[in-house]
Amino acid sequence: MREVMTKSMARNIFYGGSLFFILIFLGLSAHSHFYITNTSTNAETLTPSVIAGKRIWEEKTCINCHTIMGEGAYFAPELANVMTRWGIEPDDHEGAKDALSGWMQAMPTGIEGRRQMPHFDLTDEQFQELADFLLWVDTIDAQNWPPTDAG
Repeated sequence: MREVMTKSMARNIFYGGSLFFILIFLGLSAHSHFYITNTSTNAETLTPSVIAGKRIWEEKTCINCHTIMGEGAYFAPELANVMTRWGIEPDDHEGAKDALSGWMQAMPTGIEGRRQMPHFDLTDEQFQELADFLLWVDTIDAQNWPPTDAG
C-alpha cells in the first residue's frame, strides 16, 4: 500500500527544512564574523595614527587608482603588502614614512600618456599616518593575497 503525503506533512517538511537552513546560514554568518574580527584584522593594534592614515587614504581617494587586498581600481599597484615588498620591518615607522614620502615625491608629473601619481602636498605628519596605515594593512592576515613574485 502506498502512503500519500498530506498537506500538514508537506507543511512540516517545508517549515522544518526552512528552519534548518536558516540556522545553518546564521551559524556560518556568526563564524565568518568571528573569523574576520578576531583572526584577520588585528583590530587591537589600531592606533590613532593608523586611523588618521585611513582617513587620508579615503580623503585622497587612493582607492580610485590602488587596491588593498583586491578592493579598488587596478590602475596602480596593490598596496596590501607594499611595506613587505619594500623591505620595511613592521616596527620601522620612520623608515616606512621615509620610503613612502620619497616614493610619492619622486613620481613624475606632466608627462602626457603616462600613468602618474598625483602630488598631494602631504605634511610629514600625514606621510607618517599614511605609512602607519599601510604598515597596519601589511599585518592583516590576507591569506597570501596579493601573490608576490617568487622569481
